[in-house]
Amino acid sequence: MIIMIFFTSSPVPWGAFSTVSQGPLSEWHVLRSKLREEPHNPDGWNRLVDLAESAGNTEQIRESYEDLLEIYPNTASAQIAQLNHFLRLGLFQCAEALFKKYLKASPSVELYQSYLSYVRSVQVNTTRDAVIKAYEFALNRIGQDQDSGDIWSDYIQYLKIGETTTPGEESQKMDTLRKVYHCAVQIPLKNVERLWFELSTFEYNLDKTTANKIMLGLSSSHVRACTVLRQLERHQGPLFPPPPQSSSLRSPHYLPHTPTFNAAERALVGAWKTYFKWEESNPLEFEDKDRSALISRIQGVYRKAVIRMRYYSEIWYMAFVWTNSVGKQEDAVNILKAGMEANPTSFLLHFAYAEQIEAWGNHAEVTAMFDKLLDKLHIDLEALKARANSSNSSSSDGSGSTVPANTPAPTTTGLTEAGSHSNNPFFATQSAGEKPPEVGELAERRTEYGLVWITYMRFVRRAQGIKSFRQIFASARRDLWTPWEVYEFAALTEYHHTKEIGAKIAARIFEKGLEEYGDEIQLFVRYLEFLIRINDDINARALFERAVTTFSFECARPLWERWARYEYQYGDLAAVQKLEQRMAGVCPSDSPIKRFAQRHTYSDTDTIAARDLGLAMVIRQPTTLGQPNTSSKRPSSLNYERREGSARPSDSGLPTKRARQRSCSPPRDRDRGRRQTSRSPPRDRARDRRQISRSPPRYRDRDRWDGPPLRRRLEGPGAREREREVERERAQGDDNGPPLPGVLSWFLGQLPSASSFDGPIFRADDMMTMFRNVATGATPLPPPPPAAPPREAGRPLPDYGPHWGPGGGWGGPQNRC
Repeated sequence: MIIMIFFTSSPVPWGAFSTVSQGPLSEWHVLRSKLREEPHNPDGWNRLVDLAESAGNTEQIRESYEDLLEIYPNTASAQIAQLNHFLRLGLFQCAEALFKKYLKASPSVELYQSYLSYVRSVQVNTTRDAVIKAYEFALNRIGQDQDSGDIWSDYIQYLKIGETTTPGEESQKMDTLRKVYHCAVQIPLKNVERLWFELSTFEYNLDKTTANKIMLGLSSSHVRACTVLRQLERHQGPLFPPPPQSSSLRSPHYLPHTPTFNAAERALVGAWKTYFKWEESNPLEFEDKDRSALISRIQGVYRKAVIRMRYYSEIWYMAFVWTNSVGKQEDAVNILKAGMEANPTSFLLHFAYAEQIEAWGNHAEVTAMFDKLLDKLHIDLEALKARANSSNSSSSDGSGSTVPANTPAPTTTGLTEAGSHSNNPFFATQSAGEKPPEVGELAERRTEYGLVWITYMRFVRRAQGIKSFRQIFASARRDLWTPWEVYEFAALTEYHHTKEIGAKIAARIFEKGLEEYGDEIQLFVRYLEFLIRINDDINARALFERAVTTFSFECARPLWERWARYEYQYGDLAAVQKLEQRMAGVCPSDSPIKRFAQRHTYSDTDTIAARDLGLAMVIRQPTTLGQPNTSSKRPSSLNYERREGSARPSDSGLPTKRARQRSCSPPRDRDRGRRQTSRSPPRDRARDRRQISRSPPRYRDRDRWDGPPLRRRLEGPGAREREREVERERAQGDDNGPPLPGVLSWFLGQLPSASSFDGPIFRADDMMTMFRNVATGATPLPPPPPAAPPREAGRPLPDYGPHWGPGGGWGGPQNRC
């Protein structure tokens, strides 16, 4: 059994080196205080260490490295620098304690080299057997690393200089050397070819006949190791770039940055994932009997990855999945714990940890984890809100003066409860351009916060039953930051798990949610969907009438569309015609043919658009000049509205989860009380929610054929794939042309498609004529006679846009809703 040398000497107390600073604070003290507030600053930590080492203050050096390694654990360069400092001072007990602490989890070859050097050079009384065990311990942990070739060579040289007194000891020495050589030449080490040459010399000096057989038997494994080494260098090239040059004498410690997920960082994550997949494919072709060596090798890869990519939750999760797949469940859970410590707000790692611990039956641990995560997210929300309030506390009036925070803007009406006006600009209703950027982020963060509550409630219902679920929901209701989605989830959970009276309980929860979130049109839509689903048409109609008289048509359009779809499918003709008359009155720009086609559409089949208006024939026409449309897919119908169960926004204006409907404050008085929450002081919940409601929608409500020709898109199942295929065929042009370089192809793939352009289109000839006349002063040429615009390939013939007609109205800007 391979063991490590552990020294039993008790370490010297750190307090023995403490010094008392007097006078004004030094740069080191100021920088250290700043790093405590903002710890994720790699340049600041390197500067702190430089200041401490330049001053030569032992206590400052100790505190600098301790603080750095608390934020960036297992940073080998910092660990080695800290160890070397104490070794230079002769503080061997402190160094031994640090070796014992660091080597357990470190995959660093440099750290093990430092440890072996300490064992051989400093510990003069160490026996030969203890040194051999130290080498075996190190090679068992990091022997598969390509950088461990020097340790293999040092170990071989140490075995060669060993003295023997009997032929038996000499024979045992040769066998040990042969065993170590044979292991080393089959590993993709950087010096594997030199070790192969040494092995050949060693074997031929012993026995040429036996040497031929041995070298022939190892040649295939050695060639494979050399091949894998070249592949390994290609994989690791982008993963470990050379460190930047430093102005100080000491090389800077590599400390990972917090991710911004730009293109370079996403490419780096992709390179790591490719490398993982390659290593897990067993390129060295380990046999089943050597499975432990394969596991050790891949485990070292993941250990390096989570150190280098500390703030990427995806890397931690991949390490967890692989470790769990090889049967090391405890190690896998420890990886999740370390990942959650590095990323305290990671949803991926916390949810994975919750499921793993729940599977083990440790429900108390899962509950504690959710409480801790909610507390952390709550603190972040409060901090984000404080920044939003701070950025909006004063505004410039154009002359350099500022307007106090308690002065309401003349163009802003902030409706709070009971229709009163709010003097707090953070809670005032603002236009999209006036809102500070933090407000949109705050709304998104709040929705994510609600997802944690939903996941927590889901776990409690599974583990402890519906009664405990209701207790957690009660706690969520007392939380200021709970979004409306939690109410919807609670209502649907009651409906599905309380069989007899579940519908009644769910309806009461929806009503409670409307009391708190009466300005959220999406909650009305979800409630209406629920009532339709349970076939409660009376209450559904009452809810619809209550909402459409409260909100403007633009805000309530999703509700109108959903109720219209219900009437189209299951109502009588008189009710349908009456509803369409109402809709034509509130939004006359909607085309009658559009409404009529929607009435006769089912699922994804729209025969009016496909046959009567010619869309099916248009799709089959050539997409580029001289090239037929090779798509074999039959075009499905167009969707005028979002159908039940669809996760895609439609032209009718019903937003998805991420494309939030604009905040709509109903012009009605509501008497709401204030609640005291344990996490925040009492405040006006309705006013808070209104201000941090959904960010402006990321789409514009348009009719199906509204806009330039290239904006006309297909819809239905597979529509996005068909549209991308058409765009690719248009971009390809002549297939005989030379292919684009890979980087340029990737860049072009990131650009938005031509269909996303909705600005004015100018004629190139007219523009050039205008420029010529401006440059020469010539008399402008008369404009050419108007010509019918060329019909583009793929442009549909039908037009459902506004037009003159009975009930249609003119869809000009003055009449648009």
